[in-house]
Amino acid sequence: MRFVIVTGMSGAGKSTTLKMMEDMGYFCVDNMPIPLMSKLTELFMVPNGEINKVALGLDIRSGQNLDELENILNEMDFAQIPYEILFLEARDETLIKRYKETRRNHPLAGAGRVEKGIALERQKVGFLKKRANYILDTSRLLTRELKAELSKIFVENREYKNLYITVLSFGFKYGIPNDADLVFDVRFLPNPYYIDELRPQSGNDKPVQEYVMNNELAREFLEKLVDMVQFLMPNYAAEGKHQLVIAIGCTGGKHRSVTIANALYDRLTVTEEDYGLKKEHRDLAKDAVVKAK
Repeated sequence: MRFVIVTGMSGAGKSTTLKMMEDMGYFCVDNMPIPLMSKLTELFMVPNGEINKVALGLDIRSGQNLDELENILNEMDFAQIPYEILFLEARDETLIKRYKETRRNHPLAGAGRVEKGIALERQKVGFLKKRANYILDTSRLLTRELKAELSKIFVENREYKNLYITVLSFGFKYGIPNDADLVFDVRFLPNPYYIDELRPQSGNDKPVQEYVMNNELAREFLEKLVDMVQFLMPNYAAEGKHQLVIAIGCTGGKHRSVTIANALYDRLTVTEEDYGLKKEHRDLAKDAVVKAK
């Protein structure tokens, strides 16, 4: 029997997650009264029962009953009833944007500001985050990426290290990404922009990749970068960081940064399978848009 409590910040994707877990074969119950939780677990823990995978959605809407949840979890621990907690997290600015886009009110904000509701909610659900087996930061996740991470945990049963890494290329002339944790400047590498046949291409094209990487400086930089990132990842995870954005920049974000970002992503994909991983090229098409105008 696998019993998963799906919880976290309102607006972080709990409803979407429960729908995905239902597609994965889980019997899903959303926002059931917390006092009934013990009865539910007893019902599903019957040996040889038809239902062997259950996901229970709980959030701040449970109100005052949420305070009782910690006692119930302690009782389940004492009775050796196995359960897992999936906590869905997101940055404040992401949650605010989602509430504004959907024109919904935060359950704790009332007629006040969403920011205050989010801050109060973080306090109330903090004990669940501390007890969570898995913490997923959905701030930068697309729907398909969220589904892939859930599949990794709840279908493939792979070890999950609660750290999602985004390798992001960008152009300095468009500004450093606001959410970048680590920023690397690769403008010291040879610039394909000054080669006529390479200028229209990007770091996603093999001729540009070969031009950028066809020197000892670029290869040495990549090796040192991979080594440092691999050193930092487990240490960030151990300190409780759940989202790591590695930003790699060149002048326009089209050639050198894209090449290095692709190379770093490929190396991490092979060696760091237990971490969530994605890549983005923020400014790849901006030059083309400008020229079209």
